[in-house]
Amino acid sequence: MLSKFQDKLNANKELYLRVKVRPGSSKNEVNQILDDDTIKISIAAKPINNQANKELIKFLSKIFAVATDQIKIISGKSESLKLIKIIK
Repeated sequence: MLSKFQDKLNANKELYLRVKVRPGSSKNEVNQILDDDTIKISIAAKPINNQANKELIKFLSKIFAVATDQIKIISGKSESLKLIKIIK
């Protein structure tokens, strides 16, 4: 589902993603890619003490095969809509 984003990351060595997160879900999963390329993701962790953001970063690091310190939440840390930067 995210192959076009993975290809962009491999080609450009960096990628910006707009992600809409639904914390407190039953499992971590990518739900949908919207028309504007916003990615809807469910995260099992609750949005308490930054747990959902940490879990989101771990989840994205597995999908994009990068270390967690190569992923930064640029904006939206306390909101469901986030801008994320991934560096390869």
